[in-house]
Amino acid sequence: MFSKLKKLYLEKGEVYLRVKVRPNAAKTRVKEIMADETVKIDLAAAPVRGKANQELIKFLAGQFAVVVSNVKLISGAGERVKLVKIIR
Repeated sequence: MFSKLKKLYLEKGEVYLRVKVRPNAAKTRVKEIMADETVKIDLAAAPVRGKANQELIKFLAGQFAVVVSNVKLISGAGERVKLVKIIR
């Protein structure tokens, strides 16, 4: 599902993602990429003390094959819609 975003990441060395999360899901997975390129992601973590944000960062690091420290939460730490930057 991330093929277009991964290609952009490989070309530029970084990519920004607008992510809409749904915490407390059965498992962490990409649900869909919307028309405006917002990525909907289900998270298998509760939105308590940053656990959902940590799960999101870990999941995206795995999807883009980068270390966790290369995934930055730019905005939306306490919101369902977040801006995430992934760098090499």
